[in-house]
Amino acid sequence: MADIGRRGFVKGATLGALAFTVGGAEIIMAAAEARARGVPFRLLDAHQGETLEALGETLVPTARESGIAHFIDQQLSVPPGEALLEARIVNIKPPFVNFYRAAIGGVDKASTARSGKRFAALSALEQYDFIDQLRQNKIEGWQGPPAGQVYFVLRSDAVDVVYGTMEGYESLGVPYMPHIAPDKRW
Repeated sequence: MADIGRRGFVKGATLGALAFTVGGAEIIMAAAEARARGVPFRLLDAHQGETLEALGETLVPTARESGIAHFIDQQLSVPPGEALLEARIVNIKPPFVNFYRAAIGGVDKASTARSGKRFAALSALEQYDFIDQLRQNKIEGWQGPPAGQVYFVLRSDAVDVVYGTMEGYESLGVPYMPHIAPDKRW
């Protein structure tokens, strides 16, 4: 990231943009753009990304298109003290990738035990039911990080990726606040 410059990174971050590696070069873009462009994951595999997208979309509509899996993957690749993930905020022990992989594995294992299908393959109604049971810590035989914690962390990450940009604030009707806008000199 050193080649993009701190000011450029800070400016991009305030607009919801992050540094993604494309063709060996770091490029600043929003997680939604990284998803749309098919930017490869750094630490997650395609199956994990698919599960994260399905979970995010179930928790907060438009999280998939907003790039939740790319957001989480990109944030897993930065130093833990710089990560914008809810896992950091709730003091989950780094490396955070261990928590996310265990959460995804727990969700898919429980989903397969309940229905014979991975979470991403469930119908929308089945996904909502699963999430409701996860939230209430009522999934029989759950094997993963504490179910309530998984729900809270993934829901918070989904909220961040959908509403944590200027466009997200605008969609909520939050007025423009120039004191949080990037400095035009950058």
